[in-house]
Amino acid sequence: MGIAMDGFFGVNMVDPLRKIIHVDMDAFYASVEQRDNSQLQGKPIVVGGSPDGRGVVATCSYEARHFGIHSAMSCAKAYRLCPAVIFVRPRFEAYHQVSQQIREIFLSYTDLVEPLSLDEAYLDVTTNKPEIQSATWVAQKIRKEIRRQTALTASAGVSYNKFLAKIASDIQKPNGLTVVTPDQAEQFIAKLPIRKFHGVGRVTEKKMHNMGIVTGADLRNHSLAELERGFGKSGQYYFDIARGIDLRPVVPNRVRKSIGKETTLSEDIADFGQILTIIGELAEKVAALLRAKETNGLTLTLKVKYADFQTVTRSISREQPIEAIEDIMSLTEGLLGKTCAGEKAVRLLGVTISNLTTDIPAEKILQLEFPFSE
Repeated sequence: MGIAMDGFFGVNMVDPLRKIIHVDMDAFYASVEQRDNSQLQGKPIVVGGSPDGRGVVATCSYEARHFGIHSAMSCAKAYRLCPAVIFVRPRFEAYHQVSQQIREIFLSYTDLVEPLSLDEAYLDVTTNKPEIQSATWVAQKIRKEIRRQTALTASAGVSYNKFLAKIASDIQKPNGLTVVTPDQAEQFIAKLPIRKFHGVGRVTEKKMHNMGIVTGADLRNHSLAELERGFGKSGQYYFDIARGIDLRPVVPNRVRKSIGKETTLSEDIADFGQILTIIGELAEKVAALLRAKETNGLTLTLKVKYADFQTVTRSISREQPIEAIEDIMSLTEGLLGKTCAGEKAVRLLGVTISNLTTDIPAEKILQLEFPFSE
């Protein structure tokens, strides 16, 4: 790869020799369902809960997306947008099996695979097992092999760092491949809407818009001092990515930093006794996960979302590890008393243990409970 540098992109800050691929499966859960059930092919489907309850959309087919349906939307709203949509309960075992197939394909090219979830991963193919010089060629071969083995499509982004590869993978979805070379990076970033930048959510986007930052070019026009004043420690990150700088390595076997369970209730609950019962069930599940992974943690966090969608968290840390169900339950009850649960109805509850005392590979943690309760 050649590289053209100007005042924005310093040679010492950008490594043009790295070859990073971000692979993202297309509408993964929905595509598996359509593959396995011919009656769902070509139809708008939602994988998630029921429109009659509090279920949410885990993912949806591209046919459903034409109606404005998207992940994390309530299933009730999805039904209103498309009454013909078909709701399918998730089959995580099936998705996990396909994910393992895909992981094996990745590992046949490089050991530097960093999974982000069941359906996406970073690969560092700077040096790869087939000794292919072109990262673009590697990405094409991987996508073809995924299609051959699983009958599913994947989109990929290729660049010299993780930030650009991830954004690129979304450019030509579904079933697309986008390459951003070092000499294309400045122009590519300059045109990007700020919302496309990883780490820029709605609140940050609004704040940036108020500062006159709408595109990558606008972001690059702000000094480090200005960005640190506006966004604190994140200012350095925004300053760097506006210039195509992302030195993060692809790290296989990412470490899970917490273990938790949460559930969205089928109806708002204001009865304190009922809330305690549900908390107890979550605590038992968390304790079981800790035992299964032979670990424990030093911090317990309770999450409560009220009926008005306001979310609060309460945490406590101890010097002695938290692992027994009795400890989890006792500490959680104390934290619950520091919320308005009972005075206000709640719609979601969660219990998490963090500051784990042992390293747990992320891909070996059991799937967290999705809010599909009916």
